[in-house]
Amino acid sequence: MASMKSLAKDTAIYGLSSIVGRFLNYLLVPLYTHVITAQSGGYGIVTNLYAYVALILVILTFGMETTFFRFVNKDDENPHTVFSTSVVLVSTLSVLFFAFVFIFIEGIADFLGYVGSENFILMMACVVCLDAFQAIPFSYLRYKKKAIKFASLKMLFIVMNIGLNLLYFVVLGKTDVFYVFSLNLVCTGIITFFFIPEFLHEHFAARRYALDHDENLKIFDTDLLKRMLKYSWPILVLGIAGILNQTIDKMIFPFIYSQSHPVIYDETGEIAISPASVQLGIYGACVKIAMIMAMITQAFRYAYEPIVFAKSKDADKKEYYATAMKYFLIFTLFAFLCVVGYMPILQYIIGEEYREGLRVVPIVMVAEIMMGVYFNLSFWYKLIDKTIWGAWFSLAGCAMLIAVNIIFIPYYGYMACAWGGVAGYGTAMVLSYFVGKKKYPIDYDIKGMGMYVVLTLILFSIMTCVPWTNGVVEVIGNTCLIIFYIYIVMKKDIPHDTISHFISRILHR
Repeated sequence: MASMKSLAKDTAIYGLSSIVGRFLNYLLVPLYTHVITAQSGGYGIVTNLYAYVALILVILTFGMETTFFRFVNKDDENPHTVFSTSVVLVSTLSVLFFAFVFIFIEGIADFLGYVGSENFILMMACVVCLDAFQAIPFSYLRYKKKAIKFASLKMLFIVMNIGLNLLYFVVLGKTDVFYVFSLNLVCTGIITFFFIPEFLHEHFAARRYALDHDENLKIFDTDLLKRMLKYSWPILVLGIAGILNQTIDKMIFPFIYSQSHPVIYDETGEIAISPASVQLGIYGACVKIAMIMAMITQAFRYAYEPIVFAKSKDADKKEYYATAMKYFLIFTLFAFLCVVGYMPILQYIIGEEYREGLRVVPIVMVAEIMMGVYFNLSFWYKLIDKTIWGAWFSLAGCAMLIAVNIIFIPYYGYMACAWGGVAGYGTAMVLSYFVGKKKYPIDYDIKGMGMYVVLTLILFSIMTCVPWTNGVVEVIGNTCLIIFYIYIVMKKDIPHDTISHFISRILHR
């Protein structure tokens, strides 16, 4: 019982720090989009380079976070050697990557279209290397059950980053995108120093172990590394496929869009306007509003994932999974209607120059809902230990997303990116559902869920097609439609005795 309480407490700390941290970082969006003009293309550069950072971080960590946990808990492996070998591998990959970027920076900048902005690339290369290096120490904190320190360091980075951004962009009045990257680098570097005590503690603990067992510990064990790499490479493939689904559109957009919308130069030969960066900045800013759905999905994942495996031996597990899927869809469709319904208010999150791209928000949210449904469906192959199916589904979805982007970006710009997400996640979702029906059949309430999808489409059409006289009337009208959705949910899928009990508890407080 004590161990379960400890697990629940640590899960809450990790989950809360991640969700709250993501929300606080979300607050930088209105700051950047109000001080960095859309026409400068600066936020497009931020969107583009951070997409590369996400992918490179997955590659540099090489699945070693999960692999570290697997091997450090093996009885026949020395935990000190597992830790040091993992750190050496990730550190070596990071140093080699930064050396490569540093040596070939001019060619990389030319390839990415950032000639004259090489310092942006170097700063982000340094950030991603430090983040990769921190990955194993953060895993070490989780292994040692130091949840408080783990969460504190995560939150410290966010607080420092937000504080410095407010100082430079609001107090000092800076508008250069250079500070977005440089402040991130400063904060990441500071956090790295906080791991010095952990490395010192681990060093002395390893020495004590070696003296007590009369053993000469290896800092880097090549035989151990071979076993770890054999275990980690499928995780790496899954990680790359997953992150590509989230970022590939932002990486390939400048290349494709620039073919039909070339860069405009001024009389000195300098880039005056990069249409690709301008449009990508608008898309990247508006997508952040849709990320409300991603935060909801992540919160659901933290709560639901441990329960799924805990119920795997129960007789009613499949009925439980089907019910959870239905309520997940009901809740995310409700969130979808709320975001769309209150868009007259939410639009002020981003700067006025970026608001022309708000039409992508509902589309991106649909893609996020599909990703959430795919997440729910994905448990069948996890429960039967056939995770290779997840790699195939993710790769198929990624291929569909890339195809839609390549074909349609020249004609429809960033709208193709939004619909590409729907096509990609929709492909993975459909494949997982039909293969799962054969491999691990679950009787989902397709009819009931379909009814809510149709209801949401009708309410969405009313919200977006009715010619409201002004924003206030629009919000009031949309609120009535949202209340109607809640009424239908309570009438059809929330038992009357549950509602009565809830109201009774409120009245008797």
